[in-house]
Amino acid sequence: MKGVCSLLSSNEEIHRLVNAIALKNASEHSGSTNVNTVLSRILSLKPELKKEIKTLIEEIKVVVDSVNKLDLEQQIKYLDSTYSKDNLLDPKSRHEHVDSHPLPELEVSESQVVTRFPPEPNGYPHIGHAKAVIIDEEYARVYNGKLILRFDDTNPMNEKLEYYDAIRNDLEWLGVKPDIIKNTSDDIKILHELGKKITTNGYAYVCTCEINNIRTMRMQQVECPCRSNFDNSEYNQERLDKLFDGTYHQNEAIIRFRGNMQDKNTVMRDPTLFRIIEAPHPLLGQKVTVWPTYDFAAPVEDSLDGVTHALRTKEYELRNALYQDILDRLELRKPKVVEFSRLEFENMPVSKRKIKKLIDDGMIEGWDDPRLLTLSALRRRGFDPKAIRSFVLSLGLTLAETKPPFKTLESINRKIIDPITIRLFFVKDPIMLFVQDGKDTKVKLNNHPTSSLGTREVEVSNVIYISRDDAVALTKDEHVRLMELYNVKINEIDLENKKIITASYLNNEIIKDMKKIQWVSEKNMTKYKIIIPKEIYQNDRFNPESLEKIEGYAESSILQLKSRTPVQFVRFGFCITEEKFTAIFIHR
Repeated sequence: MKGVCSLLSSNEEIHRLVNAIALKNASEHSGSTNVNTVLSRILSLKPELKKEIKTLIEEIKVVVDSVNKLDLEQQIKYLDSTYSKDNLLDPKSRHEHVDSHPLPELEVSESQVVTRFPPEPNGYPHIGHAKAVIIDEEYARVYNGKLILRFDDTNPMNEKLEYYDAIRNDLEWLGVKPDIIKNTSDDIKILHELGKKITTNGYAYVCTCEINNIRTMRMQQVECPCRSNFDNSEYNQERLDKLFDGTYHQNEAIIRFRGNMQDKNTVMRDPTLFRIIEAPHPLLGQKVTVWPTYDFAAPVEDSLDGVTHALRTKEYELRNALYQDILDRLELRKPKVVEFSRLEFENMPVSKRKIKKLIDDGMIEGWDDPRLLTLSALRRRGFDPKAIRSFVLSLGLTLAETKPPFKTLESINRKIIDPITIRLFFVKDPIMLFVQDGKDTKVKLNNHPTSSLGTREVEVSNVIYISRDDAVALTKDEHVRLMELYNVKINEIDLENKKIITASYLNNEIIKDMKKIQWVSEKNMTKYKIIIPKEIYQNDRFNPESLEKIEGYAESSILQLKSRTPVQFVRFGFCITEEKFTAIFIHR
């Protein structure tokens, strides 16, 4: 394999580094790497090359192209034989994993890095959660640290046991293995004590104002009467006791942080830290009615759990000041906060609120509806979890709010499933093709053009079927090849009345540039339906045509496949079998 030249060939260290990064990344991501991944990593190691970035990119393109032309076995062999002694690729190096993806290095001062993924069990996890937890896990593994899965279960109004299980199951499918699993509700007594402490110490107060009045005063930057009585410690202690002893009920009292009502950051205008919720908790039942908000629980739990790096999406940017202030007031250790952008796609919602409404309104089947981007939906649709991980890592850690094309994820998934997926024929909206001098025969077809996935035997008579799309493109006297069968001459076309095309056998020669079409044999076919998920929104409105159903004929051998088996219908696309006579379209 040729390496980089010109700029990089003058520096053997850089030359080897670029090749090693490209090979290692490709070998760990199903044989494929990309320019952005290699560029990001090389610049993090050699920032001085930024001044020659245009030349550097061109040189990296050469390497990436060379690496991607190798098969996975060749990549691994070349990597081991050429770079096995490099410190960069030393498995004992604490930065081994950093070199395989574009995540920047962390600022590390503690002896062990601890990250956490804190989902609320109020719905099924989606691809945005996948990005967060994969980044959390990658950093934990890079620095030989720990990953905590912590269920942020402090709002019993929205939480269900079903969602705890869904999160665990989907993370397991994704290949994420937390070192510690816990619930925020496990520490409710500690959170109560710290809530009382921050209030008793004068950094928060009990507010009994009506909720709408609180909102108005916050917008108008006006302190409420409860804060005005802030200096009366006896008065505040009495109200605090009532809040925790059950005297107050839901919506009658809350604990608010004593912030700055003049702050331009509205988050700091005396936000809620605790509220009363009288709904049963999925784990604790009716034992607890006073619950912390995420604003209070997150920093406290992060500190108590030993989290060193709290990775949060950019949507929490305005809440970072509150996060730090709470820990300062409680004199608790402060983790480093690292931000990154959310992962979203055009016309494909990830909002749990939107998804719940679609389910409640009967617009979609449920959390695993194949049009969604929940992990259960992507699994049902046939995406490989390794593709999701590779896709997330290819995006890197950035604050830029971009919506990557969904086709990028499809492309990564295609490279993974293509070598292990059998090919079969399917014809939609079928039209009969009658071969006048065709004979009964049997033909052996390969299940894959290159991989060793076996063969199948198909019985063929003079009656076969082709897709209407192919039929309407045929002309009289045209010569056409029926793929992997033989060549025919088109004699008559009647698509309106008899809906039949007649043809005559020509030969079995492979003729360059001859039109090729797929087919199914009358003796070897079954009725089959394919469900095609499409963008669920158009112009911010639900797309009623977002789930297309196509019917046709498939080779009957598909009925022998187990449910959840990927298959590529030739010239149609990749699908995954579901029910006996149904498959879900994955992508082309």
